[in-house]
Amino acid sequence: MALASCIQSTLDGAVLIDVEVLPGSKRQGIIGFNQWRGKLTVAVRAEARNGMANQAVVHVMATSLSLSTSKMHVVSGAKSRIKKVRIEGVHSDHLIEKITTLVEG
Repeated sequence: MALASCIQSTLDGAVLIDVEVLPGSKRQGIIGFNQWRGKLTVAVRAEARNGMANQAVVHVMATSLSLSTSKMHVVSGAKSRIKKVRIEGVHSDHLIEKITTLVEG
């Protein structure tokens, strides 16, 4: 399964990314792609309490992808490790290129 499988474009021009979150990690960042689940793996230091991990996911992804946090938010999976993140104002091909560079080094 390819990285592009976790990224979908919406009719209104936004992009949805399927994410698997690793809360309470020692390091933060986009650390890989889980081929079995078809999800982008994001590690955050924040614990999964009171929405702190959700905020950390948005911050880590925005920083890693050089995007604004105001254009990104969690749309599903607020109380789960499996989330869907919506990003506005960016094309899916551009995101795939950036994420591939991060994951493959």
